[in-house]
Amino acid sequence: MMLKSPKRIKHHFIFLFFLFLLPVLWVQAADGIVYKEPRPLRGGPVVESKAASIGTYLYDPTGKTDPFKSFISDEVIDKPGKASGGTLTILETLDLSQLELIAIMVGPKGNWAMVRDSKGVGHVIKKGTPIGTKGGVVDKITEHEVFIKEEFKDFRGNKQYKETVKKTPSSVQ
Repeated sequence: MMLKSPKRIKHHFIFLFFLFLLPVLWVQAADGIVYKEPRPLRGGPVVESKAASIGTYLYDPTGKTDPFKSFISDEVIDKPGKASGGTLTILETLDLSQLELIAIMVGPKGNWAMVRDSKGVGHVIKKGTPIGTKGGVVDKITEHEVFIKEEFKDFRGNKQYKETVKKTPSSVQ
């Protein structure tokens, strides 16, 4: 049978000593926690709060936006062709960025313009022609530009108009 070395016995003794000492120290550390009540205020002047003297406040939200309402409108936006019960024209199915202004005719009977879509097909437009996917209408045709007005609703629900200008390639340079 093998005897334990004195060094090993010493290590076991130290380990057991700390093992028994730990619960004693733990209990003493827990006894030191004492909850104290807050100190009373010193004898100074008593200040009455302004909130108590003013009274109650009623919030009136009229004229203010609702902070919890979604920015994305819940209403269904009617497209011009569908509102009248008709079908959409080809120009109403194309976005304005897909159309390129290629020619303008100015005459005594009115101004006409020709736009080309991404497929290369030309379409003749005049004032009042519905155009674009966002319900745009040709507002004005000048010698070098076509003005398209699109109606939209801002975050408050008010109607706003966005004007897009298409220029002929010769006037862009």
